Order: sequence, then C-alpha cells, then structure tokens
Amino acid sequence: MRHSIDVDGRTRTYTLVEADSEDLLLVFHGSKQDGAKHRAFTGNAFDALATAGVATVAYLDGYRGNWNDARRTSAFPARAENVDDVAFAHAVADQIKPRRVFAVGYSNGGQMVLRLMHETPALLSGAAVIAATMPEPDAFLFPDAPPAPMPLIIIHGTKDPITAYAGGEFPWWARKLFKVGGRSLSAPDTAAYFAGRNGIHAAPSTARLGTMIEQTSYASPGRPPVSLYTVHGGGHTIPGPRNSPAIMGRTSHDANTADLLADLIRAS
Repeated sequence: MRHSIDVDGRTRTYTLVEADSEDLLLVFHGSKQDGAKHRAFTGNAFDALATAGVATVAYLDGYRGNWNDARRTSAFPARAENVDDVAFAHAVADQIKPRRVFAVGYSNGGQMVLRLMHETPALLSGAAVIAATMPEPDAFLFPDAPPAPMPLIIIHGTKDPITAYAGGEFPWWARKLFKVGGRSLSAPDTAAYFAGRNGIHAAPSTARLGTMIEQTSYASPGRPPVSLYTVHGGGHTIPGPRNSPAIMGRTSHDANTADLLADLIRAS
C-alpha cells in the first residue's frame, strides 16, 4: 500500500508491504529509480521478508530519483536542494512504530544507508549495502563520526562497471550521467573499515557459496558481525531471482539477497 508523509515541507512517499512483525526494513533504491521500479528490479524479492513474517518492508521513494547521500561531490537535485532524507527515514519509522529498524540500499541507496549509519546510527539495528563502498575520508561528509557498532552485510560484484570493486574514482561517463564523484574505498577495505568500527580485530574467515559468491566473515565474541559477499564476475547487480539488464553486468543466483537479509534480522 502506498503512503505519503510530509517531511520538511515536501510530500514524500513510500510503499509498505506489511507483515506480522515488530521489525521494519527500509529499502533505498538506486539512482534513477523509485521504490516501485526497484521493487520490480529485484523481482519483488524483498516482499518475501514480509510474507515470512520477518519484517514489514517499506520501499521509499527518493527525490527525483536520488538520495541525498554523504558523498561531498554529489550534485544531483537531492543534494543540490539539500533534501532531508535522514528526516524522511525517521518519519517513516515514526509513522510505523516498529521495535527495530533495518535498512538495505543499492548503489546510491547504499550510499544513503552509509549516511544513516554514520549520521543517525541509533535509528538502525543492522544494515546491508549493495554495489556501494565507503567514500574516502576527504570525499565523505562524516569522516570523524564515532563508531556505532551494528551488524552489516556488504554485497559487491568484482566486475561492477559503475562502482569498482577495487575502489577509486567512478568512470567518466558515470560521473557525468549520475552527477557523482570522489574516490571510494575498495569493497574489502570497506568491510575492514566497518569491522574495525565494530571492534572486531580477528582475521576474517572465508567460505564459498556456489560458483560465484565468496563470503568473508568478520566476527568476534560479543561484537556485531560484518559479512562481505564478493560476487566473482558479478556486475552492478543484486544477487537473487531476477537478472538485471545486461548492461549492468552479470547477476548471481548463488544466493538470494532477501535470504541474507532475513538471516541478518533474525540473528540481530
């Protein structure tokens, strides 16, 4: 069901898939999408969390197809107009009143989740970031944010044509098309960064999931875990039942992101 809410003088919208659960999953779409397009993009995979009673799922709609993330050089309308997407996330949670809130974001939506984790971590009990990595400190609005440990899933393809697994700058065409810039950490360095924030200093362990996905797990007794799912040969895509457009690269079916989210929520 579609809902609307007034935030900072703007009418914001989201689609809610309700569940018999006290937990809420906020879903942040990628650039040039909205909640409905992202829901279709995933083949409605996250709806299964509601069906199974794991969490109510809210697909939030960004402003003109984007989120005001924490990358300094973002220049799309949500940033140019300084849209308060942090307040939007809080307003949705306040309207639904769950016991716990989790967030998952893809691409620009993943960057929005990174912002929430640093700017307002008390909102979240756990998070997942897909096809997005941490900006380097000089490209990030909150480089000195104090640690706020929480369980985290990171999913990234080694052949992502937009956000390189190895980090660095965006390709010139992506900088022009998506109005973003700045350098980012690699996916492994992003995982290590959050493991350090969670107080995990032990060496990670690795396990293979099918032919494409390798899981790198950072864990320590009493500390929230961090899991990096490296999708070997994967593109700017979300592992699961539906293939992304070929231009985005290869989609892995070795794991279903919705199942990984369910495990995260149940274990938290």
